[in-house]
Amino acid sequence: MTRETTNSTAMEQLIETLDLEPIEVNLFRGNSPQAGWQRVFGGQVIAQALMAAQRTVERDRFVHSLHAYFMRSGDPSVPIVYQVERLRDGASFNTRRVLAIQHGHAIFAMSTSFQLDEPGFDHQIGIPNAPVPETLLGEKEIKEKYLTNAPEPIRKYWERERAIEIRPVSLKHYFSNTKLEPRQDVWVRATGPVPNDRIYQAAVLAYLSDMTLLDAALYAHGTSVFDQSLQIASLDHAMWFHRPCKLDDWLLYTQDSPSAFGGRGISRGSLFTRSGVLIASVAQEGLIRKKAND
Repeated sequence: MTRETTNSTAMEQLIETLDLEPIEVNLFRGNSPQAGWQRVFGGQVIAQALMAAQRTVERDRFVHSLHAYFMRSGDPSVPIVYQVERLRDGASFNTRRVLAIQHGHAIFAMSTSFQLDEPGFDHQIGIPNAPVPETLLGEKEIKEKYLTNAPEPIRKYWERERAIEIRPVSLKHYFSNTKLEPRQDVWVRATGPVPNDRIYQAAVLAYLSDMTLLDAALYAHGTSVFDQSLQIASLDHAMWFHRPCKLDDWLLYTQDSPSAFGGRGISRGSLFTRSGVLIASVAQEGLIRKKAND
């Protein structure tokens, strides 16, 4: 397993992060990029766990769903061990359970299912109307226009080099406490080449699916993930992979939050190609509550 170098791009570092080290049958080790984060990004753990599971099935079987729970924050300073349990190997489907372990404790658990490609009924919902990404502010323009006087958490978020570029259709929620409709549209794109391999493409898609999703649950309350008085963390994550995608262009990530209650909020998302093909659906529940000392 290679470690990222100072000359690597953010996408190259992500691909290296997904290149897990096999240490025993059904046992893999993954590292985290040393980017100064206090905890491991949840999308990284989902993607690495998926990579571990994918390495225990035949290459003609592809992921169609995953269901995961976050139990503890990941420590980016030490490796994560991924233990894969082979629950079922059928004629068409394979099922795996993955446990992520650090410091002797489970930090994450995921069940995932794989299937042979086969023909069948085909329908999908339509892509919502949204401005094309070329008409929106890019990250460079966002930094120049908005970041000078932005709060430190917002500056850190936008100034960090990332493997996935984000272009929200609206930036109002980042810089305002106005209560908004709990939905958003965000364009996302890989900032570098993704291998022409469905295993890596699925893992990168799982990685980016955790980005911005809980934001929608906060809009109705006039706040955002950058509010330092809030405790925000992913609790669970579910994803369904509908159609393969090479990730060589922008994707529209449409998100909404149907409910927040009891210190939790739920968000749903759909990922479309620019041409309107629905490639994945996502759901996530997160902890969203005031910190105890506020």
